[in-house]
Amino acid sequence: MLDRDSFKNIRVYWLAFVSYWGIILFGYDTGIAGGVVSQPYFETHFGLADADGKVNQSKETEVASNVVSVLQAGAFFGALGSAPISAWIGRRWTLIGFTLVFCVGAVLTTLAGGSRGIGYIYGGRVISGIGIGGISAVAPAYVSECSPKDVRGRITGLFQIMVATGVMISYFINLGVGLHMAHSPNVWRIPFGFQLVPAGIMCLGLLTVKESPRWLASKGRIHEAMQNLAYLRKEPNDSPAVRHEMAEIEAAIEEERGAREGLGIKEAFFGKGNLVRFVIAFVIFLLQQWSGQNSVGYYAPQIFTSIGYSGTTNSLLASGIYGIVKVVATSLFVFFFVESLGRKISLFISSLGMGTMFFIIGAILKTHPVHAVQPGQAPPPPPPASKAMAAMLYIYVCFYSMGWGPIPWVYVSDIFPTRTRHYGLAVASGSQWLWNFVVSKVTPTLEADLGYKLFMMFATINIGGMAVFSLLLPETKGRSLEEMDIIFGAVTTETRAVFIEKQELALHHEVHETTSEQSVDRKV
Repeated sequence: MLDRDSFKNIRVYWLAFVSYWGIILFGYDTGIAGGVVSQPYFETHFGLADADGKVNQSKETEVASNVVSVLQAGAFFGALGSAPISAWIGRRWTLIGFTLVFCVGAVLTTLAGGSRGIGYIYGGRVISGIGIGGISAVAPAYVSECSPKDVRGRITGLFQIMVATGVMISYFINLGVGLHMAHSPNVWRIPFGFQLVPAGIMCLGLLTVKESPRWLASKGRIHEAMQNLAYLRKEPNDSPAVRHEMAEIEAAIEEERGAREGLGIKEAFFGKGNLVRFVIAFVIFLLQQWSGQNSVGYYAPQIFTSIGYSGTTNSLLASGIYGIVKVVATSLFVFFFVESLGRKISLFISSLGMGTMFFIIGAILKTHPVHAVQPGQAPPPPPPASKAMAAMLYIYVCFYSMGWGPIPWVYVSDIFPTRTRHYGLAVASGSQWLWNFVVSKVTPTLEADLGYKLFMMFATINIGGMAVFSLLLPETKGRSLEEMDIIFGAVTTETRAVFIEKQELALHHEVHETTSEQSVDRKV
């Protein structure tokens, strides 16, 4: 795994590590809310319990779905708004700006309580969502544009590792405050306040990295782009490898400018070879959100309760183990298999595995229904059937982590050219957050109304929809970003080769002239 090329790309790994602290926030925020609203003190403090102390189930379902889903609503608009902003001021400063927006929302959610009612949590989650949505759209584009093609899948796949890490941290913070601070406002103030830690790390870290060479080149800042590219590759500016990659970037940009100058957004979406890419970006995240993972991830304590893990401690601990399994499985796949298996086969195997696990869980829950624990009764240990269903969920998340978790972000980052990449990632993130919002809003109701049929529904989507869709996608493994126009028919192989040769000759001439001038200066 850590060969010489890994150390050669250490600056790219650092850039990805810094950028993806915002993605830890993405995962953390998606995992934290379900655990917070399930805490008994939260339910009592914000009026989710009736006068007799018993939790009002309809109120709890409504507040839980609202607290979770308003984040996605804000993120939808943040993702769409990120496209023109990142095209205008660059990827790096856009990330810094959206991180600061996120911090404002995090402060509001932390201050909720007392005379400041649940409206502070709703408002703070919406504002945080705008920040998260922007980060989720721009960070993959930024990292992808700076990564060499031979490790781009692995580096871009760090996105999902960071998501899984954020989710895992959120589960254990909820477990910790549930065990040690269960009867104070800390059950929401510590989980929500902790968000400021990764946000601060990201803001400081972004001051240490370079702007995207591809974005700089698209703005005509060629010299600066070449310097940044050489820095990221740990090569001298006049290196043949750097000159060739820069020539590819310039060739792609010149082609796009020549074919689309003055045609704006309409041509970006409907130009030759573009529409199919935007359709893929939208549909791949629609399917990902309905795979069932987010329903489990957002409402893990409630889902584990539904399969027999009664009591706050049991359900939160089971959720924490789920988070650990997800991080380990995602890390193993991204670092060892993403570049060897390829995108298509990974998505296909992942779909079949997830669907099979959900069918098994649905069958067990149908034949071994869970009996509700009465108020005041001590929660019993999980029965064998519940342990079997939990094991299936753990295996399920392994299949998710080897395909439909990391690959959609890798794939969408792969397929768009420089000129439309920010629009492509914005559409992908917008789709992701739109369906994220829908799924998070309806899951509590579906879980209460469908029971075991919920798992059967997700199993059918996994095998009948996602597996088939996987087989229809073109493979992008090992292809440069500039080759994607050829794959999707926007340009022919012959035309691209002519452009690259032309740009290489121009760069060679420019470097030769610079070297000659330096020689003359030394003689003088």
